[in-house]
Amino acid sequence: MWPEDGRTAAYDLVVVGHIALDFITRQGEIVRSSLGGPPTYASLAASKLGASTAIISKVGEDFPEDYVELLTNNGVDLAGLKVALGEQTTSFLIEYLNGERNMVLKARAPPIEPDDVPLDLSSKAILVAPIAEEVSREVMARLRRRTEFLCLDPQGFVRRFAEDGRVSLKPWFDRFLLSLTDVLKASWREYEHIVGSGDLRYSLRKLHNLGVGVVIITLGEEGSVLSLRGELYVIPSYQVEQVAEPTGAGDAYMGAFLAEYVRGKDPVWCACVGTAAASFVVEGFGPSRFGSREEVLERAEIVQDMVVKL
Repeated sequence: MWPEDGRTAAYDLVVVGHIALDFITRQGEIVRSSLGGPPTYASLAASKLGASTAIISKVGEDFPEDYVELLTNNGVDLAGLKVALGEQTTSFLIEYLNGERNMVLKARAPPIEPDDVPLDLSSKAILVAPIAEEVSREVMARLRRRTEFLCLDPQGFVRRFAEDGRVSLKPWFDRFLLSLTDVLKASWREYEHIVGSGDLRYSLRKLHNLGVGVVIITLGEEGSVLSLRGELYVIPSYQVEQVAEPTGAGDAYMGAFLAEYVRGKDPVWCACVGTAAASFVVEGFGPSRFGSREEVLERAEIVQDMVVKL
């Protein structure tokens, strides 16, 4: 819990953004619902690796108590979770079709305000992961002062929402927010909308020159690319027998990456651990499968043997 007596709250990882309710559809019909959003997958993945985790988020009155219990029973501190009276939890209709994910925003909780960041918050790493433009520049600036490593997954900034809620991507490049960021993670499609298409090394150098020390580009089943100020690594995916559902894999990757990163581990190793954690998530539906620390590290060692430096 956030301390009430002025003592500093020390976490390994705090995840900031909306928790979501995901409704998986097939041909327009809802076939399954689950707890979702980056705070869910990132915090659970980090917690499974032994990191102390907390969430700053907002949900509506429709948020199920079962999901509160799921998170707390897995060691996630929910003192920063606020229930907005008279509001609904951010939720999406999600359909996977021919390898593509189509999303429709069904409801949106109120934005996270600067006052939602506790004055005594202190965390080794803070992951800012908006999904529907719920985090402002002022919130990011306040979080910058509360952590050693400020990390950004800008998926909610590169999304455009049509009147019917359909989600598409839009160009986004905020020099101010990127200059606050130590670790940036984006999917390949999101990355292209941040820096534009063109030479990869040039665009990475552009981000590093702003102060971003680590850039992670996820490639789905193809793995990920890790850039460390001029050093470029290809991190292969861990091949699972069958992918049940890819939802949350990138968020789990980031949570696991940061759980090791705050321990001072080599970023390449951290990326291997993130890959391994994501491989467990895709084997289940929703946040149902993460693997123990021992299981994740075992897969990470296999991935590490296949890393290629470009």
